[in-house]
Amino acid sequence: MKKSIRYIVSFLLAAGLLWFVFKDIDLASMGNRLAAADWRWIALSAFLTLLAHFFRAWRWTMMLKPLHRQVSLYASFISLLTGYFANYILPRMGEVTRCGTLYRMEGVPVNQSLGTVIADRVFDVLVLGVLLVLNFLLEFDRLSAFFAGLAGNRLGGSEDSVNILGVLAAGGLIAALLVSIWIWRSRSLRERLLSIPLVRKVWEFAEGMINGLLSVRKLESPLLFIVSTVAIWVCYYFTSYVLFFCIPETSHLGMLAGLTVLVIGSVGMTAPTQGGIGAYHLLVGNVMVLYGLTQQDGITLATFVHGTQMLLMLAAGAIAFLLALFHHKKDSLEENEPLIQS
Repeated sequence: MKKSIRYIVSFLLAAGLLWFVFKDIDLASMGNRLAAADWRWIALSAFLTLLAHFFRAWRWTMMLKPLHRQVSLYASFISLLTGYFANYILPRMGEVTRCGTLYRMEGVPVNQSLGTVIADRVFDVLVLGVLLVLNFLLEFDRLSAFFAGLAGNRLGGSEDSVNILGVLAAGGLIAALLVSIWIWRSRSLRERLLSIPLVRKVWEFAEGMINGLLSVRKLESPLLFIVSTVAIWVCYYFTSYVLFFCIPETSHLGMLAGLTVLVIGSVGMTAPTQGGIGAYHLLVGNVMVLYGLTQQDGITLATFVHGTQMLLMLAAGAIAFLLALFHHKKDSLEENEPLIQS
C-alpha cells in the first residue's frame, strides 16, 4: 500500500511539474522546432548514450570481480538497459530490476550485485559533486549573477544578499565540520544520536559513500576503473552537447553551456519522478536563460534532450528485456543458485 501511494505521489509530482513548466509555453511553436531538428545529431547523441552505458556495464563487471563473480559484458549491458527502462516506468525500480536481470542471466545473487550498484551510485555522486564545483568556478560570473537576482527577489536586497548568504553558508559548513568532529570523538553522544532513525540513515549514507570510495582498492585494475568512469561522463557530456546543433536557436551555445546542462540536468534526474520527468525540464529550461535563450527556447531544448534520451532508453530497454527473457543461463551455473545469498 505504501509503495502504491509513493508511486501515485511520484506520478502526480511529475504531472504537476510538467504543467508548471509548459503552462506558458507555445506548444505548437515547440512542436514545429522539434520537427525541423537535424536528426543526424540525434543519431550521434543516441550512439554516445549507448556508448556511455557500455562503459558503465564494463565498469560494473570490474566491480563484481572482487565478489568472485565473472560476469559477461553482454549480460552486464543488457541488465543495465533493463534497469534504465524500469526507472522510466516506476521511479527507483531501476536498481532492483537491473540486479534481478543479472541474476536471471548470470545467477549473481541480488544482494551481492545490489551492493555494487550502490557503490556505482556513490561514484556518480562524487563525480557530479566535482563537476558541480567545476561548473560554478568556470561560470562564476554568470551563475553568481543568477543567484544574486534570485536572492534579491527573495530577500528584497541586492547582490549584497549573496555575500551575506555566502558568509552564512561558509560559517555553517565550518560549524558543521566542528560539530561532526566533536560527535565522532564522543562515543556516548554518537550512540545516542544514531538511535534517531533520520540521523542513522544520514550516517549510513555517508558511511556507504566512504566505503564505496575505498572499495576501488580491491579492484584488479583501479586505473581501468577510473578510465571507465571518465569515459562515462565524457560521453554523457557530449550526449547533450551535440543536441545543441539540432536546433538553430541553440546551435551557438558553447561547451560551458554543455557542462551546465550536464550538471543541472543530472541534478534534475535525481528527482523522485519517472526518469526525472518534469524536474529536468524545469531546471535545465530555466538555467538556459543564463545563456541568452528565451524561456521558450530553454524549455524546448530541455524537452528535446530529455525526450530523445527517454525514447531511446524505452526502445533499447524494451529490446533488452526481450533478450533477457529468452536468455538461458550458462551451463556452468548451478540451477539452485539462491536469489539472495546469505
